Amino acid sequence: MKQLPKNIILFVIAIIVIGAILSNYTLPGQKPEAVSVNRIVQEIQEDDIDRIEIKEDTILVYQKSEDLVLETTKEPGQALSELLIDYGVSSQQLAALSIEVKDQGGRAYILRTLLPSLLPLLLLIFIFWIMFRQMQGANSRAMSFGQSTAREVDKKKNKISFKDVAGADEAKDELEEVVQFLKDPKKFVALGAKLPKGVLLMGQPGTGKTLLARAVAGEAGVPFFHMSGSEFVEMFVGVGASRVRDLFGKAKKSAPCIIFIDEIDAVGRKRGAGLGGGHDEREQTLNQILVEMDGFDPHLGVIVLAATNRPDVLDPALLRPGRFDRQIIIDPPDLKSRKAILKIHAKGKPLVKDVDFELLAQRTVGFAGADLANLLNEAAILAAKKDKKQIEMNDILPSIEKVMIGPERKTHILSKEGRRITAYHEAGHALVAHMLEHADPVHKISIISRGRAAGYTMKLPIEDKKLHMRREFIDEMAVLMGGFSAEKVFFGDMTTGASDDLRKATQIAKQLVMKYGMSSDLGPRTFGKTDDMVFLGKEISEQRDYSEALAEKIDAEINSLVTTAQETADRLIRENKELMEKIAQTLLDKEVIEEEEFETFFDEHPNLQVQERRKRREERKKEVEKEDKEEQKDLTDGKDSKDGKGQKGPKSSEGPKEPKE
Repeated sequence: MKQLPKNIILFVIAIIVIGAILSNYTLPGQKPEAVSVNRIVQEIQEDDIDRIEIKEDTILVYQKSEDLVLETTKEPGQALSELLIDYGVSSQQLAALSIEVKDQGGRAYILRTLLPSLLPLLLLIFIFWIMFRQMQGANSRAMSFGQSTAREVDKKKNKISFKDVAGADEAKDELEEVVQFLKDPKKFVALGAKLPKGVLLMGQPGTGKTLLARAVAGEAGVPFFHMSGSEFVEMFVGVGASRVRDLFGKAKKSAPCIIFIDEIDAVGRKRGAGLGGGHDEREQTLNQILVEMDGFDPHLGVIVLAATNRPDVLDPALLRPGRFDRQIIIDPPDLKSRKAILKIHAKGKPLVKDVDFELLAQRTVGFAGADLANLLNEAAILAAKKDKKQIEMNDILPSIEKVMIGPERKTHILSKEGRRITAYHEAGHALVAHMLEHADPVHKISIISRGRAAGYTMKLPIEDKKLHMRREFIDEMAVLMGGFSAEKVFFGDMTTGASDDLRKATQIAKQLVMKYGMSSDLGPRTFGKTDDMVFLGKEISEQRDYSEALAEKIDAEINSLVTTAQETADRLIRENKELMEKIAQTLLDKEVIEEEEFETFFDEHPNLQVQERRKRREERKKEVEKEDKEEQKDLTDGKDSKDGKGQKGPKSSEGPKEPKE
């Protein structure tokens, strides 16, 4: 686009030159007819000649009668009069003729004689000029190959602040100090405090790490340089290091400012972890980052923010004090944060008044901020497809399942026998989950295909938990085995539909034994690595920390846990076969069973323990709802106290106002 005006000017100049050249040529009104000299003499003798034009050796004869133009040539240097007299034209006839001799002139001579030979030469000069310009452009690009490709976000256009970030209260408190450093570094320097050089944001994908970094820049009102870790890496060794130097050079000129490196694990992985040498491009780039962060003037005002979802693979030199001084963990949002995030993303979307954000927050356990934004976007798309003017709950609830599991597969129609197996399979999951006290309550059962699943049972916890007990894992394994057991009890055979359940149950049993130390036989210890690092060099050099004999015991313990879970599921399904038949038949008739209808199957259950468990679950739900209401009331009172009486309320009073992720 920058070259467009120059190209237009060159094009206009070329048109003008071509027009000037063509203006020297006149097209005759009629094409001359080539004839011999005898024909010309005949026309003269018949007195049918209007006039004669002589242009060098060319003779043009204009007739009177037929308005023709005749053309012939004569010998160079020979006069026309001599020629005509030689052919028998009398002197009287010759005197009666109107003869005009036209001089070609210098310009015409040049155009006719010199231009045909000059045009190829001019064309070659033009081609070489174009090639030379392209070579100059290539040289300039080669010189800029090592320059940083960081994008600077204008502080005037960056409107994001902490008000646009819901949840992550602790992370915002930590970053608020960075904002204060950038706004007024002198008051910290006066007390001997040093500016933090780096802040590492760690969290799962979609939890809002980039959004928080932009909010820091927006709050501080400083320039914001954004670059991905993969943009440092090129096929040539040393380019990444050059780009690091250029990036930090730009930042120092714009100080105070923020450098944000997204996905820093692309260049910050542990050195020496692979099988390559020390001249690897990533290692060179990482070394330069370490040098630049160490070489900062502590009062310069350049802060490096970085984000990663794999902190376990980062080089220890990056994480030491003086480099990334602060490491902030951003957890997935809890119930209150999900509710606040949904309200933020609902802005600008026409929702009906009866949208229950509390229910939506309960049904989106495990969703990150990006998932919640995608949820409301999918709901808006669904409402638009139905030609609605507002988004309703019956648009949002199906969108939860679409984001969580996948879209409905209406063309994936099972056979009659396949539908029966799926109905009993999902009924088995739901029944076992309801009969076990420490399993999550069932919210929905469906035999409508979504994603890769022929059916699904949606279980959601009553409250968000950070810590999980062994008994919860044991009950969860039994729930996973419920579908497998239902197929075996009612059909006497198993299908491939239980493969994912078996994998998950085995994984839970393996974690109980090897990671959490919850094995009753092997004792409270871990076995092998407890992280997920995938480095070939480390795998080769690392030895297992347990013997082969102990490995056999680990396998036996895992098998025992899975087998016990299956036996529990078998027992519960055999004891409640009639109830299983009712649930499965209802699924075959309606395809979907919601929580309220599912609870009615157990209203008259003869087992008193089941009724007691139901009662305890209902009481716990009411307690959680009461605690949430009291906490919301405390937050509101704290805000009113801060606004009305000038007293500062609790920090979490800003919770309900928070937004995007």
